[in-house]
Amino acid sequence: MLLRLRSLIASLVVVAVLTTTASAQQTATVHDAIKPVPRAGGWMKRHEAMNTRVKQGNVDLVFIGDSITQGWEGAGKNVWAKYYGERNAVNLGIGGDRTQHVIWRLDNGNLEGIAPKAAVIMIGTNNSGGNSPEEIAEGVTAIVRQLQQKTPQTKILLLGTFPRGADPSDARRQVNERSNAIVAELASDDNVTYLDIGDNFLGDQGTLSKEIMPDLLHLSEQGYTIWAESIEPTLTKMLAE
Repeated sequence: MLLRLRSLIASLVVVAVLTTTASAQQTATVHDAIKPVPRAGGWMKRHEAMNTRVKQGNVDLVFIGDSITQGWEGAGKNVWAKYYGERNAVNLGIGGDRTQHVIWRLDNGNLEGIAPKAAVIMIGTNNSGGNSPEEIAEGVTAIVRQLQQKTPQTKILLLGTFPRGADPSDARRQVNERSNAIVAELASDDNVTYLDIGDNFLGDQGTLSKEIMPDLLHLSEQGYTIWAESIEPTLTKMLAE
């Protein structure tokens, strides 16, 4: 009887240890790149303004991202007018956003009541200083899954995160490249097309010029022209034009 009791206690201890270990491993995988959070100040004002716009309807195309996407309203405004001005397009980019901020936005009104024909996603570079490539890829994947769930008929053009830094030795560029290699696998999903146009911004030996990205991160008007021209054939098909 005593032997059986000891055996039972030992079994319970093993189960408890395994459960605790599994719980700890699960907790460890919940990193900030997939934890939806809002931001304060002007960010919320822009978020609410975007919600107001989408509630007006008549949205066929959305661009989702960070300051590089928001820049369509700055250095890229003339290019936007040329390529998207007549396409019922909405800019859902906010400067400084990381994947977790986009996840929050998409759950809090950015897609409410709309079913765009196409969505262009380019996000992740702001995560590259604090998240691993695998974590960034999980964040990007979560955004794709949100679109698939909320607007299942929308065709998704997932862009590889653009190159940054002067040359291939840039540490954050390398993080982005490794993340891109992971998210490229999402192209096997229905309604998802993965496109890495990064090389179109680069010169010899992978160098990045300040004519295209003045601060080696954000695009000039020339950079936005390259972006628009690079995705136009794919986007035309998605929009069935």
